[in-house]
Formats: sequence, C-alpha cells, structure tokens
Amino acid sequence: MSEKNKAAIFGPMRLPFLVLNPVCVLLGTASAYWVGKELNLFHLALIFIGAISTHISVNALNEYDDYKSGLDFKTQPTPFSGGSGTLPRHPEMEKTALFTGLVALGISVLIGVYFLIVRGIWLLPLGGLGVIIILTYTRWLTRNPIACLISPGLGFGTLMVMGSYFALTGSYSWTAFFASLVPFFLVNNLLLLNQFPDMEADEGIGRQHLIIAYGKTMGVKVYGVFLVGAFASIILGFLLGLLPLGSLLGLMMIPLAIPTYIGIARHMDDIPKLLPFMGRNVALNILTPLLMAVGMFITA
Repeated sequence: MSEKNKAAIFGPMRLPFLVLNPVCVLLGTASAYWVGKELNLFHLALIFIGAISTHISVNALNEYDDYKSGLDFKTQPTPFSGGSGTLPRHPEMEKTALFTGLVALGISVLIGVYFLIVRGIWLLPLGGLGVIIILTYTRWLTRNPIACLISPGLGFGTLMVMGSYFALTGSYSWTAFFASLVPFFLVNNLLLLNQFPDMEADEGIGRQHLIIAYGKTMGVKVYGVFLVGAFASIILGFLLGLLPLGSLLGLMMIPLAIPTYIGIARHMDDIPKLLPFMGRNVALNILTPLLMAVGMFITA
C-alpha cells in the first residue's frame, strides 16, 4: 500500500487523537480496582478495543459528514480543529471513510452485545445512548446548543467511564459516577474550545452550537464553569468518601488550568494566539483523568 493510500485510509480515523478514550477506560478500570473488584484481562482488552473502535467511528463519520456538508471546504484547519483534511485531498475515499466509521461502530456494538450477555441488560441504556450520540452528533446534535455542548462529555466521560466500570463489575457505583464527571466536564470543554476557530464555517452550514447561539464570551464563561466543575468533582468525591486520596493527583493540573482559562479569555478572538491554549486544553483532558487513575491504582 502506498503512503498516499495509507494517508487516505487512516486520515479520517485521526489516529493522533485516539488517546482520550483509552484514558477514560483506564479511569473506569481504576474505579473498579479501587473498590476491590478483580480485573478480567480478557474483558479489559475487549473494553479497550471497543473504546478505540468507538472513537474511530466518531472520527470517520464526522469526517464523512463534514465533507458531504461542504464544511471541510470552509474551515481553516488547526492542529486541534477543522478535521484531517483527508477527503478534500482524496475525494475518491469518501465512501471508504463512511465504511470505516460504520465498521468501527459495528465492532463496538458487537463488543457491547457480548457484555450485555455476560454482565446484564443494565448496560443497554449506556450503550444505546452512545450509539445514538455517534450517529446523530454531526448532523443533528450540533444544531442544538445544549445537546452539542454536553454530548461529547456524555460520550467520552459518563458513558465511557461508567460503561467500562459496568463491563468489569456488572454493576454501577457512585465512585464511577464521580470519576466520570471529570472527563464529562473536560471533554465538553475540549469540543467547545475547538469550535472557536470554526465558528463562521459552522454557522454557514446551519450549525447552532453554544458560541454561535450565545457568542464567544458566553463560551468562555461556560468553559470556566466546566473547568471548576471538573476539579470540584474530584474534591467532592473525595470528601464524600467515594474517591480515594490518590484521586487528588488530578488536582495537580490546576496550575495548568488557571493560565489556560486566562489565555482563552484573553485571546478568544485571535485564533493564532489561541492555539497554544487549545494545546494546553488537550493536555488537561488527557493528564487529569490519567493522574486520577494512577492515584486510584496506587491507593487501592
């Protein structure tokens, strides 16, 4: 396979961005381990495969829909937003991107069905909601400010962390719930901030997310509230005895979070100057739940 074909096939998967889901799975796994559940390595491997497949599906279907809507021809891609640019360069790969997204989704669904059989029907609400979000996000959810705002955090945070916990234990817990709130708030912020450079292009194809509906200033305020929510969830979970002392390692990211927020508020209208803070925001999304998971494993 030529390098050109590899780029065309793997581009819509956005491979460099596939770190977030495994980190969220790790947080759910750490939650199960901390409450004393024995980890089944085969099940853990299936969960990681399912998580990565889910993320590939989200990315590939988003690339396909953005190409079909014409959005890819209106955006100025950044390292963190605007898609991979694969399909505008290789329009002949349009159906390959769609096929990739649907096959990856199929793999995730099959793994979900396996866990429905071995763990029980109560996994279905999470799995069903996850499939709905994947299939409706780009075309429909991005046209509602609230749905667009919270669906990324629901998918990567609440559903991924609690779903991993349930797949490993066969039950839900408040520990997993409080742990899931951290990526819920942070991933919502990740997608919210990534919409800043694409605001005009998104509006041009009929999207109606938060900053289109209410402006960038409101977007920055919500970003700040969600940032506080992420770290407050760790503290509250610990004070309630639902998260261990080790989970407080996630608070080590506060010294990064504060200047990130200040930089976003200062440069929200200047995309080149905003880019470094978008990078820091990515680091917050990965390192905060990762540090929490490490701390939970250590103190289990």
